[in-house]
Amino acid sequence: MAPLRRLCLCLCLPLLLPPSAAPAPAPTPRTDWAACGSLSRELSRLVATLKEPYRVLEETRLSEENPKNWPPRIRCSDACDPATLDTNNTRCLGRILQGLQHYRDLLGSDIFTDRPLPQLETTLARLLGLVQQEHGRPPRHSLAPSKAWAHPLLRRLALQRLQSFAAIMSRVFTHSASAR
Repeated sequence: MAPLRRLCLCLCLPLLLPPSAAPAPAPTPRTDWAACGSLSRELSRLVATLKEPYRVLEETRLSEENPKNWPPRIRCSDACDPATLDTNNTRCLGRILQGLQHYRDLLGSDIFTDRPLPQLETTLARLLGLVQQEHGRPPRHSLAPSKAWAHPLLRRLALQRLQSFAAIMSRVFTHSASAR
């Protein structure tokens, strides 16, 4: 009878002991909306102050015909509207992260080698660092080299699109910073 009693004790003892404390989940970093808002406004300001060295391009609005080549844009379906941001901002932040990575890679590409923009790159990198806290750090992507004659046109197109992206992104971060 003793072995049966021992077996019952071994099986019932864990039920009588207090539950062990589960390890606390590692805190996930939170997006600093106010800092992101400040950096996105700075990014918008920097892009707006850039002067075009080729005067003929100043009045030119460029566009690509192939939408597959367009950079990431913040769309209505990205849930960046104020009502959705207050409840779930994951999708919106993912799109912003994707756009920031694209422009980081673009600023490091061959179209900017003869006219680097270090202050713009630094601000974009700082903003990207804040947004990446929750999403990890994906690697840089190298872009296909382009023809040297096209660099001024591509640079102008890239900066126009970055300015549009930064303006919308700044609105998203500004709203979210004020709502928190």
